Amino acid sequence: MKHLLSLEGKIAMVTGASSGLGENFAKTLARHGAKVVVTARRIDRLEGVVAAIKSAGGEATAIAMDVTDAQSVKDGFKAAEAAFGPMDIVVANAGVGPRGTSLDMTPDDWTGVIDANLNGVWYTLQEAARRMIATKVKGSIVTTASIMALRGRAGAPAYAASKAAVAHLTKVAALEFAANGIRVNALAPGYFETDLNRALLHSEKGKALVEGIPMKRTGQYSELDGALLLLASDAGSFMTGTVIPVDGGHLVNSL
Repeated sequence: MKHLLSLEGKIAMVTGASSGLGENFAKTLARHGAKVVVTARRIDRLEGVVAAIKSAGGEATAIAMDVTDAQSVKDGFKAAEAAFGPMDIVVANAGVGPRGTSLDMTPDDWTGVIDANLNGVWYTLQEAARRMIATKVKGSIVTTASIMALRGRAGAPAYAASKAAVAHLTKVAALEFAANGIRVNALAPGYFETDLNRALLHSEKGKALVEGIPMKRTGQYSELDGALLLLASDAGSFMTGTVIPVDGGHLVNSL
């Protein structure tokens, strides 16, 4: 199993890697042997991530990339290949959190969420697949969905809609690219404390929400490592089009 989970010789890209889940994904992939390209809109926010990976004996480089801009994504992949070579693993993780209810969201609020969470994943996935096909890489693309892709919560219409679209896009892309040996799967995290949800989780409303999780707690970042490595490595070589919840049982809680 250790051999199956090894990423030695692999090159990976993680979008939205400056903090939170993306930072952890990048460090996990590097710890298991991959050379990692970390991306975010602001390259200065990636310096600490690269330094941490290098200090642990890994290899990493940072590239500025705005996933809401298709040209920026193309340029980012070009720079990544120039640095390390063709990508074997791409984790399309960049995104934003909820920005209001159905009644109080502005058109700009809605568009901002959809641009980052759905369009950004699409631009990343499309460019990754095009380059994997061109270089004949039988790669793995992992998207970040959410448990809200599978079960809704009031107060987050754009976020839930965008993540549901990501989950379905993942399945369709898996069908389209399977013949090329490219696997496309999604992680659907439950509640993990990040910069996007920290204020909510520490509020009274957030504490009540956590009480609704069967395991009565939020997840630790390390508890996503197994699912990520399964999808990124040869351990998941016959898996494509899957959406894997990692949520402490939240989705199966009693109604």
